[in-house]
Amino acid sequence: MVPLLLLPLLWRGSLQQQPGYQYELRVQESVTVHEGLCVHVPCSFFYPWSSWYSPSNLYTSWYRHRENPAYDSPVASNNPRKPVKRETQGRFLLRDPRTNDCSLSITDAKRSDTGRYFFQMEIGTQVRRIYQDKMLDLQVTVLTDKPHIQIPEPLESGRRTQLACILPGACERGQHFTFFWAGAAVDSLNTQTLHSSVLTFTPRPRDHGTSLTCQVKVQQPLLTTQRTIRLDVSYAPQNLTIGVSFRNDTALKFLQTTSLPILEGEALRLLCVADSYPPAELSWFRGSPGLNATPISSTAILELPRVGPAQEGEFTCQARHPLGSQRVSLSLSVVYPPQLLGPSCSWEDQGLHCSCSSWAQPAPSLRWRLGAGLLEGSHGNASHAVNSSSEGPWTNSSLSLRVGLSSDLRLSCEARNVHGAQSASVLLLPGKAVPQAGVVPAALGGAGAMALLSLCLCLISFCIVKSRRRQAAGRPKVTNDEDPVMGTGTWGSQEKLGPDRPPDQVPPTKDAPPSGEQQELYYANLSFYEMKTREPQNPEATGSPEYSEIKRAG
Repeated sequence: MVPLLLLPLLWRGSLQQQPGYQYELRVQESVTVHEGLCVHVPCSFFYPWSSWYSPSNLYTSWYRHRENPAYDSPVASNNPRKPVKRETQGRFLLRDPRTNDCSLSITDAKRSDTGRYFFQMEIGTQVRRIYQDKMLDLQVTVLTDKPHIQIPEPLESGRRTQLACILPGACERGQHFTFFWAGAAVDSLNTQTLHSSVLTFTPRPRDHGTSLTCQVKVQQPLLTTQRTIRLDVSYAPQNLTIGVSFRNDTALKFLQTTSLPILEGEALRLLCVADSYPPAELSWFRGSPGLNATPISSTAILELPRVGPAQEGEFTCQARHPLGSQRVSLSLSVVYPPQLLGPSCSWEDQGLHCSCSSWAQPAPSLRWRLGAGLLEGSHGNASHAVNSSSEGPWTNSSLSLRVGLSSDLRLSCEARNVHGAQSASVLLLPGKAVPQAGVVPAALGGAGAMALLSLCLCLISFCIVKSRRRQAAGRPKVTNDEDPVMGTGTWGSQEKLGPDRPPDQVPPTKDAPPSGEQQELYYANLSFYEMKTREPQNPEATGSPEYSEIKRAG
């Protein structure tokens, strides 16, 4: 029995060692809360303990400053005999006083709640203590806080996710809040989903960079606050395109096709553009890249300073990304203006025969100009015939003139494609008349110096041989009162391919010399005017062609 009697004394002794053995209140003296929201004010109190106190008779209350507990109602109390004020009823709540907890929870704060409050403790009717040494200063301000939007993990295209909208200061108990989500990413969602504080949706690539807004409405008093964020959505490369610019031109043109023709010698810049987030790693490859292929450019830009046949082929841009990769290819073809070979002419039994060839990319078109007339395509009649054909980059054309030739007649061959043109001429030299077979005054124009020199040497050799034969057989008399110049059977028979001619070009077939062994032939003097190699002329230029002239010796 003695140990049992000593327990109250031991318990009282332990309380005397605690800081709260005397009357003491611990409370946050200044608290601020936004209107319409909630706040929890932590508080604890202490008092001298007595074995005569019954915990069931312990009551706590909060009063407004300068009010009398004997006459005025408290704002919060757990004493059933003391009704609280109507304006604070259900909003100012107390904890269990038996644990020395005097914490005060305030919900749906109002501007009228602003003020100072004091705490009172009662034990039955024997003890009443007002803790006036410390008071609670409560300030209720206009709602300025915005809600917080919580994103638990990075947004990824195609992966379902949840976002939470939280209003700081809102407590579990209290008035009802209305939530509303708005933005391009959630416009297609169910309206009921958009009124929840938790939003569930699946982001798409087009949602990246768009705005998402969470709006919160407070009912009493009626207040609205909202927050807007920018969405960062990760997605794999898409819409991979190639842009091109030429020389020093900074203007960029995006291609709508997978092939690009480019003029030979042009400077080209290729730019690869991929739509992805985060940005994809871009690189260029020649052809289709293999697994461990080495890129020719490890950036989005590929520079080709001077495009030539070696650059023809496929170029591939590859975009690498953690969520996937994509590639796009471009086929590059080199184009160039026409290069002309000819024209060359010779006499045949039926009349004058001329041929002309040209190579270009794309293949050129050929046409003849005879005086003021224009001959093109493949056709024929009683006076002339034109035959044209194309194979690969080459186009060949031949012209046969049967009747109607006159002196001072200019004949030219023209080659043309979309990238340029070139022409060369043959001039029929002046004379009284033009014989119909075997002999004609003519000159070659537009040929190279080496080809013309070879032609002249052949003519001189031919004349010497014929002269010796004539001296041996006796010189026949010429009965035609016209002056023949020379036979044309050996014109161009020794012409070679020029240095710019592609290796696969077959040179035009030259006509064999006529069998006119009995034709009369005079000695001839050869004169050359401005004989030099020229660059291909501008198709629009109207300058005079250069000619060689052949005259007979008296």
